[in-house]
Amino acid sequence: MSSEAGSITGHTVIVVGAGSGIGRAAARHFASAGANVVCADREEKGIRQLAATASDSMSAWRTDVTDPAGVDALMEHAVNRWGRIHALVNCAGITGPLGRRSHEVNEDELDATYRVNLRGAFSLTRAVLPYLLEHRYGRIAMVASIAGKEGNPNMIGYSATKAGLIGMVKAQGKEYAQDGITINALAPAVIHTPFLDTQPPEVVDYMTAKIPMGRTGTADEASTMLTWMISPACSFTTGFTFDLSGGRATY
Repeated sequence: MSSEAGSITGHTVIVVGAGSGIGRAAARHFASAGANVVCADREEKGIRQLAATASDSMSAWRTDVTDPAGVDALMEHAVNRWGRIHALVNCAGITGPLGRRSHEVNEDELDATYRVNLRGAFSLTRAVLPYLLEHRYGRIAMVASIAGKEGNPNMIGYSATKAGLIGMVKAQGKEYAQDGITINALAPAVIHTPFLDTQPPEVVDYMTAKIPMGRTGTADEASTMLTWMISPACSFTTGFTFDLSGGRATY
């Protein structure tokens, strides 16, 4: 397949969770590849700063994925700014309660994690799919987690909602398989982002020890995979979860 066939030049890509981490790196990567990028996040400062670095090809739009009306407004902004939507990348997520076993977690804490990680992801797909169906073309990429495949102890809300996200991708991938739309997920293990630097060294060492490569992944590695996943080249893979775990998961 030629490089042109996999190009995202001129495509409009919405990146949710673009304020930091994988989302921020991905938004920059897409813009450098020639895409028009809508940088969305519930924290406005980071996306405003990011969009200012490439004002001709980036815009910032504050969005809380727990607010369906706000999600609808995000889609309208993208279409009003650039005419149509080609791809959605969802990096929004919260860890929820950490360091406690399930009987020590209450329902409100679990619900808060669910509203962002799973219901928020559903709201985004519900809102964007009509725009993609209109053109019979689209790419959706959801950032899940290795925790959704294997389950991380003392992270019940995060593990369960990321597993649910993987299940949603499997179902939606089949639903829209004949509409020119692919829907896939990325399951990273530990990725080195500024957040990781705030964690105790023993926690980072514990997580890294589970990775056969013996290191954490990088945001650039995640961005490179996501760029292919949202390109026209990703044409015969849908409903799938790609591993980005340094060999921790191989299924």
